Amino acid sequence: MHVIFILIGVSLLVATGFLVAFLWAVKSGQYDDDYTPSVRMLFEDEAENIED
Repeated sequence: MHVIFILIGVSLLVATGFLVAFLWAVKSGQYDDDYTPSVRMLFEDEAENIED
């Protein structure tokens, strides 16, 4: 019976850690631009078009 309480406590600690990491990522701005990465491959790179 004590093992169940230990597992519940550890799972709560892990879940809290993931929640803190997610909130930190949102606060740092990792999820701000979700459109540009999906179309980045469609843009031409200027460095490749330069011919010597």
